[in-house]
Amino acid sequence: MRNKVRILCAVMVGVMLLLLIGGCNRADATRKRRIVIVTKALDSEFWQTLKSGAEEAARQHPDIELSVLAPEREINIDQQVSILEDQILKKVSALAVVPGGVAEVTPVLDKARAAGIPVLIVDNDTPWPGKLSYIGTDNREGGRLAGDYIVKVLGGRGKVAIVRGILGVTSHEDRVAGFQQAIAQAPGIQIVTIQPANSERASALTVMENILTSNPDLNALFATSDQMALGAMEGVAAHHLSGKVLIVGFDAGKEAARAVKSGAISAVIAQYPANMGRQAVEAAIKAIQGEPVARVIDTGTALVTKENADEFLK
Repeated sequence: MRNKVRILCAVMVGVMLLLLIGGCNRADATRKRRIVIVTKALDSEFWQTLKSGAEEAARQHPDIELSVLAPEREINIDQQVSILEDQILKKVSALAVVPGGVAEVTPVLDKARAAGIPVLIVDNDTPWPGKLSYIGTDNREGGRLAGDYIVKVLGGRGKVAIVRGILGVTSHEDRVAGFQQAIAQAPGIQIVTIQPANSERASALTVMENILTSNPDLNALFATSDQMALGAMEGVAAHHLSGKVLIVGFDAGKEAARAVKSGAISAVIAQYPANMGRQAVEAAIKAIQGEPVARVIDTGTALVTKENADEFLK
């Protein structure tokens, strides 16, 4: 009798263990993987388009939960660091980061790596060795396209200014470097000043007005983002110089493309933020699953002029 009781107890314990293991396996199978994209801001068409592209990709994967987070302004790098630290504590499955400042963000990226969280860099590349991949534009090539265009339109002669994003941000550094490389091929063109406007429209308006006051004979301007190009456009209009100062921007959002079509802005260098967002999610999923991820994923760039502006208004 005692043996039968022991056998019955053993069977019951075994069944309970099997049910427990099965329940755990089902929980693991249904548990969503959380991907977090942390950008520099969400206050412009560019960032909203990147967010939309990421959300579109995530909808194709029911087992993925996506969050897109950002500080209030691009210059709020400390806030971006705090967001990243919070996500590391929450043990997210993967991070895709647009670093606001390499020096400030790198230590927290090291923390993510130490916690076993795969990290992808989006839009603004960094030399940080722990990244799985850089997903974004070849910004140096984009800057070169802008410079080549200005050299061609000015006939190799004239005065040019640059209004750029936050100092030290790699994407803007690369755009400026590519632009300078192209301009260097035309000895008759002089870069009279390089001024930061922190990728903010209002700041670019003020900076542009100051540049025109100091350089009333300015022929062209390169702005390293759409928002700054649009602000510069307003500054040029305030000085009654619309159509007389060539403006080239960078991003090719719809508002900038409309300005190109109208002639208020001469050209913009296109990025494809929706593609960045999609590729970031797809690469993060591969990383979570232990699959290889390409070291560099080039999301494309192009020169947008009045002739092809309609393609970027669809």
